[in-house]
Amino acid sequence: MSLWLALGLVSLLIWLVLVLARGGFWLARERDDRDTPPAPAHWPSVVAVVPARDEADVIARSVGSLLQQDYPGPFRVVLVDDGSTDGTAAAAGTDPRLEVLPGAPLPAGWTGKLWAQQQGVARAGESAPDYILLTDADIGHAPENLRALVSRAEQGRHAMVTLMAELSCATRAERFLIPAFVFFFQMLYPFAWVARRDRRTAAAAGGCMLVRRAALEAAGGMASIRAEIIDDCALGRRMKAQGPVWLGLTRRARSLRPYGSVAEISRMVSRSAYAQLGYSPLLLAGTVLGMVLTYLLPPALALFGQGAAQAAGAAAWLLMALAFQPMLRFYRVSPLWGLALPAIGAAYTLFTLQSAVQVWRGQGGMWKGRAQAMAGEA
Repeated sequence: MSLWLALGLVSLLIWLVLVLARGGFWLARERDDRDTPPAPAHWPSVVAVVPARDEADVIARSVGSLLQQDYPGPFRVVLVDDGSTDGTAAAAGTDPRLEVLPGAPLPAGWTGKLWAQQQGVARAGESAPDYILLTDADIGHAPENLRALVSRAEQGRHAMVTLMAELSCATRAERFLIPAFVFFFQMLYPFAWVARRDRRTAAAAGGCMLVRRAALEAAGGMASIRAEIIDDCALGRRMKAQGPVWLGLTRRARSLRPYGSVAEISRMVSRSAYAQLGYSPLLLAGTVLGMVLTYLLPPALALFGQGAAQAAGAAAWLLMALAFQPMLRFYRVSPLWGLALPAIGAAYTLFTLQSAVQVWRGQGGMWKGRAQAMAGEA
């Protein structure tokens, strides 16, 4: 057996395992519109906590969408203004159900977003709500979103129900990179496995997380993850230890801020990519090798190989293109983008390397002007 045939078979085997034995992640079946949980007999109380730092361009729409929820139970919003300099607090507007809380200075050992959330959760906890909705300042919510979230949480006695907000996918750069971002996230954390109590896989999507307050307190609160860069998945792990977690795709929560360019998307990915690898150079090298075998080798063999090696490469390329189709349909983009997945995978590999370089330079985990993952912490 030639070396190229052996490598081609390895690539094909990787995709067979991903498609057949990775929780059906690629099918995108976990969606909040696939079933309708019944309304609870009693609607529990909810407080939404929104951390905001220089979000004046979107905060009125984001907070406005929360205040327009058709939720039948007690509901209010706590906005934590984390040192904004652009008038975020004033842009949020006034409403009897909205409290704007000026953020305190960032203490050592905390990331900025988590410290803002901690302050909001503490203020929300003073009224002892049944649930806390943790949502980002650039997320817009459909009027029925909170009602659907609470119905699902009450039906399944979930410790957390979390939604992967629909991201902007309008520009060519977004069509090239955004569906794959969610596809790769599902590959890392198959949503079906997140929901299973007999699986250790745990995750969450930070844009929209409804948490049971008692479970959050039992998990140690936001302080238990205060230094985490990938804070949503860290919270998902803590919450799964307290009870069931459900994670799904949605159109009821959407990002209000477009990414627009490859550079913007690169910054989003690079902020946390190296943290995902535990700041390990060894894991970084293994990831690069894995990306080459999984995404780059199949088209190379299909286009330039010969005989059985070429057939193995073509089969692996076809499998990855087919596996990408459900996510492409969800984002309403052309199925032909499936053939571009090798190039997309190469771009994400570069973003991961860029993330490592940023950490080594002391500029890792950049969020709103703060470098939160320092090289010395690796």
